[in-house]
Amino acid sequence: MATSHFIAKSSASRSGGERALQKGQQTKQVIVDAALGLAEQIGLEGLSIGALAEITHMSKSGVFAHFGSREELQISVVREYYERFAAEVFYPAMNAPRGLPRVRTLFANWMKRVAVEIQSGCIFISGAVEFDDRPGPVRDALASSVKAWLAAMHRAVVQAKEEGHLVADADEAQMAFEIHGLILALHYEARFLKSPGAIARAHTGFENILLRYGKSGVRLSSKPV
Repeated sequence: MATSHFIAKSSASRSGGERALQKGQQTKQVIVDAALGLAEQIGLEGLSIGALAEITHMSKSGVFAHFGSREELQISVVREYYERFAAEVFYPAMNAPRGLPRVRTLFANWMKRVAVEIQSGCIFISGAVEFDDRPGPVRDALASSVKAWLAAMHRAVVQAKEEGHLVADADEAQMAFEIHGLILALHYEARFLKSPGAIARAHTGFENILLRYGKSGVRLSSKPV
């Protein structure tokens, strides 16, 4: 009898602990979502425990308890941003066939993301400006996220060459570099300079890259309709 009572009490305690943990995780996610929205507007350096407490209608101590420091909050935002970026750009492209179709899909998904970021801002770009010469965990988190994505694009280009979709002397690293350069130029032209037609020019630039590196026939057959 006593044993049964102890087991029931322990089970209830575990259940209560799990609910508290789940609620804590949900609250932390709410804070991260709010922090990401704020960082897209004013940058990672603009984040503060006080500002997030006001936005989320929580106490400063409540917000602080979930992160422990402003730096950890910034890193959490970088990680969340990368996860969303990967979910929108990288993972869906894995359903496309290896080679130029996958490279095209990655670029198309990236362009869709940029179309939104022209208005909302990009953590990778604003963060690079803020932390390019400031060593530390936040810069490391930013650099690691960007390198992971660029490595994925480079791998897709390498696979395109392995599939015979690129000319034999194609420089995979240079091709990936040029694709990344288009995205950076697009952000600068469209968001900062407000240049009309910047998105169309980026698409044209991508097609020009494929003209230089892609094999005839393969390039046309992999072009989306």
